[in-house]
Amino acid sequence: MEMTEPVLTDRADGVLEITLNRPDRLNSFNDDMHAAMADALSRAETDRNCRAVLLTGAGRGFCAGQDLDARNPDRMDGPPDLGETLERFYNPMIRRIRGLAKPVLCAVNGVAAGAGANLALACDIVLAARSAKFIQSFARVGLIPDAGGSWMLPRLIGEARAKAIAMTAEPVTAERAEHWGMIWRSVDDAELMTEARNLAARLAAGPTFGLGLMKDLIQQAAGHGLDAHLDIEAQYQRAAGRSPDYAEGVRAFLEKREPRFGGGE
Repeated sequence: MEMTEPVLTDRADGVLEITLNRPDRLNSFNDDMHAAMADALSRAETDRNCRAVLLTGAGRGFCAGQDLDARNPDRMDGPPDLGETLERFYNPMIRRIRGLAKPVLCAVNGVAAGAGANLALACDIVLAARSAKFIQSFARVGLIPDAGGSWMLPRLIGEARAKAIAMTAEPVTAERAEHWGMIWRSVDDAELMTEARNLAARLAAGPTFGLGLMKDLIQQAAGHGLDAHLDIEAQYQRAAGRSPDYAEGVRAFLEKREPRFGGGE
């Protein structure tokens, strides 16, 4: 496995696996981890052999959000500019994950708190170990949900639940998160990575050009009326229908065999 501390990356069978790797700090973000994560996402964007991304965490947690060691008010000259931190680090990371024209799967292997929870929710498909918990911990330190959390949560689980878990900072279990529609599925801890890797490989072998269009289209839907969205559907379907993957899918159907998608435009 290629070491790019504090993030590990490994590509096999079209899947780029990205592992947050500060387990002694519950994989909380500092500047070095942000830089390493940016490098990993750049690889996902530019590597033509990467057809899907799998994000997870090392050790007993997924990600505890921001490492607060550097934010000790007793060791600072004045209040930090947290808006600058978001604009420099977190917002570009979330935008890149949402904008990546490839499926991004997240395997939440333990606690996902603060920006760590919202990093997971920014991914396209989220699997979580049954022992995992999602915590909007911002209220505990007087902050608001960031890293896209205040945008994603009401869309995933509704305004009432979003406000309640944000204001109380109460943990949401993986099973409850699945029941609410916050994530796709909770699985036994021992099966998490096997199931996640199998699903990532399945996505990587799929019609990834069309999957990228599908991702973008669904993410746009909340901002459109039906008439406008139908027009965009037609544009995207035109592009998908001209792709080699569509031709291969039709041939495979008619020949009664499994398709061999190339993922190209």
